[in-house]
Amino acid sequence: MQGDPVAHQQQTAASAMSSARHGQEPPTRKRLRASDVIRKISQILGELLITAGIVLLLFVGWELWWTNVEADAKQAEAVKSFAQEFSGPVTPAAPADYGPPVVTPAPAHAGMIGIMYIPRFGPDYTRPIIEGTGSDVLDTLGLGHYGSTSMPGAPGNFAVAGHRQTHGAVLDNIHTLVPGDKIYVQTADGYYTYVFRNNQIVLPDRTDVLMPVPTEPGVHPMESILTMTSCNPRFGSQERIIAYSLLDSWQPSSAGPPSEIAAQVARAHGKG
Repeated sequence: MQGDPVAHQQQTAASAMSSARHGQEPPTRKRLRASDVIRKISQILGELLITAGIVLLLFVGWELWWTNVEADAKQAEAVKSFAQEFSGPVTPAAPADYGPPVVTPAPAHAGMIGIMYIPRFGPDYTRPIIEGTGSDVLDTLGLGHYGSTSMPGAPGNFAVAGHRQTHGAVLDNIHTLVPGDKIYVQTADGYYTYVFRNNQIVLPDRTDVLMPVPTEPGVHPMESILTMTSCNPRFGSQERIIAYSLLDSWQPSSAGPPSEIAAQVARAHGKG
């Protein structure tokens, strides 16, 4: 025989009232309050995760976009400043033997050595080469010259460094170079034409790539080498990609630029 439903409800109500009188909450209310706390914590954690995601996206945007905008502006100023001091012609030079290359002395830290043109990277690739490889140079001013290495045209290793994806991305396409590609370096004294030979992937501690003859300690250099270094892979820094080129020819500023970059030189100097 089932119990009286009305009596059961009265007993439950009386039990709840008794619990309230003794400072206790009914079990159902306790469960509701615990679930409210859990829900509130979940909401707070969700909002924190969303905020963290937004901050991360903003940081990535700053790294991949804004640092490039700032660096591009600084590099354009450096190229313009070099152009204002340059007095040579910008029409193509006739092929000739101009004798041994003139070697420009290295400037002080953060001083400008010249301009690099790499047709493989596009018709508008015009980047300043600055003395030094500290963050004050690489993060804003362009390609940085390792001060312990040779200058353009000199026997030995003329080595430079640059970022790939941030701060101007001056060597973003270093991996696209193919043997035979020409790389041009312009200084106040002349134009130095290097021919790309090969690249190499090394660990960050491989400083032997900066030796007078890269990776060959103690060997006397007989050639003029251009070594470009950057991080690898493109969106990481676990390794370094090294691109080697050999000096093929040079011509003085008074003779004009090589024909392949004459239009770029004219634009860089505001005459094209």
